[in-house]
Amino acid sequence: MGKRYAIIGSGRQGTAAAYDLGRFGEAELLLMMDATFEQAQEAATRINRLLDHEVAKPLRIDAAGLPAVTAALKEHGIQAFLSGTPYAFNLGLTKAAIEAGAGMTDLGGNSDVVQSQLALSERAAAAGITIVPDCGLGPGMTTTLSLYAMEQLDEPEEVFIWDCGLPQDPQPPWDYALTFSIEGLTNEYDGDCLFIRDGETVRVPALEELETVRFPEPIGELEAFTTSGGVTTAAQTFAGVLKTLQNKTLRYPGHFAKLKVIQQLGLLDTSPVTVDGQSIIPRKVLHALWEPQIRAAPDTRDLALIRILARGRSAGKAAEVQVDLQLLYDEETGFTAMEQGTGWHASILTAAIAAGELQPGVIPVEKAMSGSDFVTRAALRGFRVELQVR
Repeated sequence: MGKRYAIIGSGRQGTAAAYDLGRFGEAELLLMMDATFEQAQEAATRINRLLDHEVAKPLRIDAAGLPAVTAALKEHGIQAFLSGTPYAFNLGLTKAAIEAGAGMTDLGGNSDVVQSQLALSERAAAAGITIVPDCGLGPGMTTTLSLYAMEQLDEPEEVFIWDCGLPQDPQPPWDYALTFSIEGLTNEYDGDCLFIRDGETVRVPALEELETVRFPEPIGELEAFTTSGGVTTAAQTFAGVLKTLQNKTLRYPGHFAKLKVIQQLGLLDTSPVTVDGQSIIPRKVLHALWEPQIRAAPDTRDLALIRILARGRSAGKAAEVQVDLQLLYDEETGFTAMEQGTGWHASILTAAIAAGELQPGVIPVEKAMSGSDFVTRAALRGFRVELQVR
């Protein structure tokens, strides 16, 4: 029997996820929901063209209107849906999912929101549904591939994560191209990161601890620094199990110094300031001025990188595991590397929910699916996960 899915927020990542569900999720319906009907229609048309059959349908709906969302999920018999909306909507959509009896994934990115979602786990389990927050590239696939690395060791002790989405051809002055929401980007650059150090959960400020990491040419040397939201629940799940767990974001050399200027000017602040008698939120000014400069052009070719380094013991000896994944813009479908990495991790979990393969409740991504199971499913999508055990 075919599965009935919905995507709430039919933008870049949501469209990629829906396409993947159409290919691998036994979909009989892909309900593309968006606050703008034209966006939902554009996404549905593209998916149907790529899949070469009519399975995606558009529906105008505002994610903030929870009664309407709940009614639409019930009316269309949705078994599982992806929230491709900004993280601020995810707690409300979690409540709508429980009321509608529909499983859910989202693209997460904010630790406080995820904690509020996890507090609803008993209600979700009572409704017989599974909700997995924090899917996507990072958090999401970075966490799942960390599991994969840990599974290669008898006693994992330390896990280090690096990831990024970057243009293949960086252009000054920013050497960066934005392929997701500006709100999601600046959220990563603010607040604290939840890490494990010396076996305990600790908070580390974002935009600190600069280091360099080398990748094979033509990528070469990249900067790496702390960003928030990349580890989230895993820092609590593995406290007392791992001595170290941390993630850093990768950028081309020189980008970090520019971010520090933005930070020190106060442009990441969300508290209003008064300018000429007007109340202004600095971060909104940053969004308005910066996004047009860094938003990826339609012809931008991007790449996404994930590297996991896990250390521990196997057969009584010290051992080290390195996991690498590189994704590139797909010329055949037009999906960016970021859309593939973000959307397809979420769609793999969404399909598993619809198939009844995951336990009920609100489940942290690191408890939802084993790393080995995910890597097997990802290989069907052409993801080449490289594994080195030393």
